[in-house]
Amino acid sequence: MGTGVSLTVAGSMPEEAPDAVEAVFRSLDDRFSLYKPESEATAVARRVLPVEHSSREFQSAMARAELWRTLTQGAFRAHRPDGSIDLSGVIKALAIARAGEVLASLGAHDWCLNAGGDVLTSGSQPGGMPWVVGVVDPTDRQSLLTQFTCDPAYPAVATSGVAERGEHVWRVGEARGDVDRLGGAQFVQVTVAAADIMTADVLATAILSGGQVTLELALQQWPLQVIAADSAGGFLATEAFRTST
Repeated sequence: MGTGVSLTVAGSMPEEAPDAVEAVFRSLDDRFSLYKPESEATAVARRVLPVEHSSREFQSAMARAELWRTLTQGAFRAHRPDGSIDLSGVIKALAIARAGEVLASLGAHDWCLNAGGDVLTSGSQPGGMPWVVGVVDPTDRQSLLTQFTCDPAYPAVATSGVAERGEHVWRVGEARGDVDRLGGAQFVQVTVAAADIMTADVLATAILSGGQVTLELALQQWPLQVIAADSAGGFLATEAFRTST
């Protein structure tokens, strides 16, 4: 997945927890990484392996991505502009979610798992304080724009942006450059807090791609907290983020 993973556990950590979490990420990376020439995802992307002949796990991930494409009205997509399949938009979230399930099965209750800035939390920090996730400023990566305090309703926070990785997201209706479908400035960074990491991660990407149209759609369909920064220096934020800025 090409991303760093950190695990913070409040109190004692089950001895096998770090290795178990690493195994989850390694297993999915081995199958779905497009940077590994021997991976199943690479074979599918190169059209050497048809999707219908791929593994059950690959087809399940593909079906999940296609469902999100439908739910976001095309703002989230598993196909690159050249038509090749790229499931990275769901695989990192899937790895985080599975790692969280592994931690729970090992008896860990209070922890924070961070994979490339996408965060899933459980319980609280030492002393009972809630987990707090910082959101970087898209114009200054050394500074924080705001922070989000996680709780049982919103334990997952994900950010999608172009400051560090460039235009890696395939935008909807991007022919006019920095202008989105409603004529406003395109989003350059979107952070979403949700009840699960898959929803947070996918919708952060979808809103970045689809702009304000997709933001409004997402807020109508899911209980979310969102802050979105645009290319003109403006921000759109829901209540939890407005009170934090």
